[in-house]
Amino acid sequence: MATRLLFSPRFLNNSRYFSRPFNSASSATITTAVSPLNFDEKPEPTVEKTPTSSLNQFPTATPLDLNDHQKLFESVSTLKLLRSSANLRLASIEPLVDFGTWIMNSRLVETSFTRDLILKTVKHTFFEHFCAGETTEEAGDCIRKLHDANLRGMLVYAVEHTTDNAGCDRNLEGFLRSVEFAKSLPPSSVSFVIAKITAICPISLLRRVSDLLRWQHKDPSFNLPWKLNTFPIFSDSSPLYHTLEKPEPLTPQEELDFQLAFQRLQKLCQKSVEDNVQLTIDAEDTSLQPAIDYLTYSSAIMYNRDDNPIVYGTIQAYLKDAKERLYLAAKTAEKMGIPMGFKLVRGAYMTSENKLASSLGYDSPIHNSIQETHACYNDCASFMLERIADGCGAVVLATHNVESGQLAASKARDLGIQKGNQKLEFAQLYGMSEALSFGLRNAGFQVSKYLPYGPVDMVIPYLLRRAEENRGLLAASNLDRQLMGKELKRRLKNLQFAKPQVTAPSGIKVEIGTQ
Repeated sequence: MATRLLFSPRFLNNSRYFSRPFNSASSATITTAVSPLNFDEKPEPTVEKTPTSSLNQFPTATPLDLNDHQKLFESVSTLKLLRSSANLRLASIEPLVDFGTWIMNSRLVETSFTRDLILKTVKHTFFEHFCAGETTEEAGDCIRKLHDANLRGMLVYAVEHTTDNAGCDRNLEGFLRSVEFAKSLPPSSVSFVIAKITAICPISLLRRVSDLLRWQHKDPSFNLPWKLNTFPIFSDSSPLYHTLEKPEPLTPQEELDFQLAFQRLQKLCQKSVEDNVQLTIDAEDTSLQPAIDYLTYSSAIMYNRDDNPIVYGTIQAYLKDAKERLYLAAKTAEKMGIPMGFKLVRGAYMTSENKLASSLGYDSPIHNSIQETHACYNDCASFMLERIADGCGAVVLATHNVESGQLAASKARDLGIQKGNQKLEFAQLYGMSEALSFGLRNAGFQVSKYLPYGPVDMVIPYLLRRAEENRGLLAASNLDRQLMGKELKRRLKNLQFAKPQVTAPSGIKVEIGTQ
């Protein structure tokens, strides 16, 4: 087990540890861009403000070329381009997404005929666009195609929440098969296997453990006999309103169940170490996240060794305490000599977080504006890039926001981070932000696509959650649609003006229309 260590981290002023931010969302010219990852607020119109410093200005030269649609989509077949363009247009129609969500949650799926019809429709539209397949073999074919296009894959066995130990054990087997399968694919074609703690630990137990951790943060004398000392889970600004009364200790059964959950995660981490497959733990809402961070950090201390961060945590930059928690965890890991990686996202639970905080009479834990979220994301990315340049830490920059991608690429170049550096990965959802993915790839960076897979009926809850979480992103995916449209027009024009050839009886090739 991990060595028990005592820490007394103090919150430090943002300007001290995010000393060289590259964000421009709050003070520089805001350009039209794809809406951010998992964030359902629409981009605001262009705003001109005087930059406060040169570091906040948008770079005059960026390594990314997102204008050359021919070069961006050269590895995509015309049929694939047509299907992608059509699916993105359908997904951008919010009433259609709402109708589809209603159907999938209705009793229509309980009748075999209508269920089969609905599943076939979903499979040949949104499933094929956003998912890698139903089986590991189909997911493997998808990864090989991405590999041929110089992209990588993040394998996501798309199970959602579970409520009992039997379900947790089944889900663990699915994650273990993902790691085993990743090892069999072409070297470096799989960047990560993604796991959800809610799939291997009952949600009710995660909520109980999170309550206990929050109360101990309020009252350090509150004893948790099962708790290991890990990286800091909270900062001084972390929301604690979820736990207003002192919680009861875990019952013997709850403590046993939590130990079983930890053992499942340890088994998955051990398998990842043995097969040298990196593992990223997804984030959830703030009611569950303390327990998830506790399990993630405890596992990282046990399995991340020799400058090889196998276990990555996830930071959601739309939370007001994101920068502080990232700094405290990263700095503590450095002091302990533990290589730690983080996946940086914007966030996925805006509606539910706002609703819960409001119902309890507290301010939302989410930033008050999308500009603040952009700024936080860019500051966190800058902090992690500087750590990589200094030889410690690793980061996955999961973003659909074009400006964040451009800024991060420029920052990495300016810091001298070599292209292909294994500690830096960009990532986008499969089927989304293709122009950004291809632009980053063409600039020489490692780029992954987030690849959920599994039987259609099992993945439907995943698709429903993505539809709800990303409705603003889907509606605002103008860049991909515009560039795809231009490339399709270019290919059609070339096809129209190409002069087909026929072979005359004499064997001489003659262009039609020249005689």
